[in-house]
Amino acid sequence: MVSTEQRRTKPRSWQDITARLITEILAPSVLMVVLFLVIGVALGGGFPTGFWWGLTGAFFASIGPTAIIVGGVLRGRWSDHHLTVHQHRRVPLITAFALVIVGLVFLAALHAPRDVLATEAAMLAGLVVSTSITQVWKISFHVGVAAAVSAILTIALGPALMLTYPLLAAIGWARVHLRVHTVAQVLAAVPIGALSAGLTFILVR
Repeated sequence: MVSTEQRRTKPRSWQDITARLITEILAPSVLMVVLFLVIGVALGGGFPTGFWWGLTGAFFASIGPTAIIVGGVLRGRWSDHHLTVHQHRRVPLITAFALVIVGLVFLAALHAPRDVLATEAAMLAGLVVSTSITQVWKISFHVGVAAAVSAILTIALGPALMLTYPLLAAIGWARVHLRVHTVAQVLAAVPIGALSAGLTFILVR
């Protein structure tokens, strides 16, 4: 039998390293920032105006909530910045929910470009649906957010952005390989993320 100490010192395989890299590089916080900047620049007035609109939307939907989560991890309140422990998700998600609502109000008050506002609303819808589900079942936020981002980019910029869909498979594989989620939790996140965010984006824009 392999001891606990042996498990700790066992070298990581290339699959482990790849899965970790995918998890960090394509994390929800990263993908949301990229989404907002792309939407802002492409549809919100170009550079630099659209860039700043996108960055503002990203602050409320991703940068702000991520900073709060990291702060909680550093204080020992939560296990890690991915909120791997299911019980640790509630407070950060409620905080993120509040920040996105503030972001919507702020963007609307400043007459932000409609597509940026629609993206913020889509993130709120995805968060509401995912948070409701995660109270009883640990759905994959990584895959759900990635599906939402791919759906919004495809709707906003055309079918060529369907080329982003293979990333969902890569992220799903990484989360299952790391034993953070089951195959069912990963697969369910795809339609939930894509439909909740995609439909909201269409309705608001």
